[in-house]
Amino acid sequence: MDAERMEPGQGDALLIVDVQNDFLPGGALPVPEGDAVVPVLNRWIGRFTARGLPVYATRDWHPPDHCSFREQGGPWPPHCVAGTEGAAFAPGLKLPPDAVIVSKATEPDREAYSGFEGTDLAERLRAQRVRRLFVGGLATDYCVLSTVRDALREGFEVALIEDAVRAVDVQPGDGARALEEMRRLGARTVRTEATAA
Repeated sequence: MDAERMEPGQGDALLIVDVQNDFLPGGALPVPEGDAVVPVLNRWIGRFTARGLPVYATRDWHPPDHCSFREQGGPWPPHCVAGTEGAAFAPGLKLPPDAVIVSKATEPDREAYSGFEGTDLAERLRAQRVRRLFVGGLATDYCVLSTVRDALREGFEVALIEDAVRAVDVQPGDGARALEEMRRLGARTVRTEATAA
């Protein structure tokens, strides 16, 4: 798709997925180079706010005994516990004051990788007449993939900002396979340098 058509406009929203301290280098569950997405996303935030377009940000907001934690039999170390420093958004992320924050995986016995799972995100987007989502954040092979899958299932178009995502790569190549799957499902990819400033 040509860069011109990938510039944000009427009916578009920016959706930032889980750019939280615990997923950054030094955090409880660090994504390699997770901090590299912050300056790229800030450029997109600037584009969207300059055009008066909505910005949404999802976050893991876990109870201390969440089912995804190893102590409860889950696969991950404790991370993004609601109200802790680890659950806070990356300090360098310039979210606008009117950004819509969507908390997910808030119940002890329910996992939610997708920003749509167990939230009212789809309803909120429809209420704002959003048709297309520009998506970036962490991690490519988990919460970004699940969120993009659900966005497409809900009938939204998706433009994945390829240079604004990073993968965990528990198995080598997981991130690349996730990108492939998102494209196969209908997401288009855009790179920041391929669009006008």
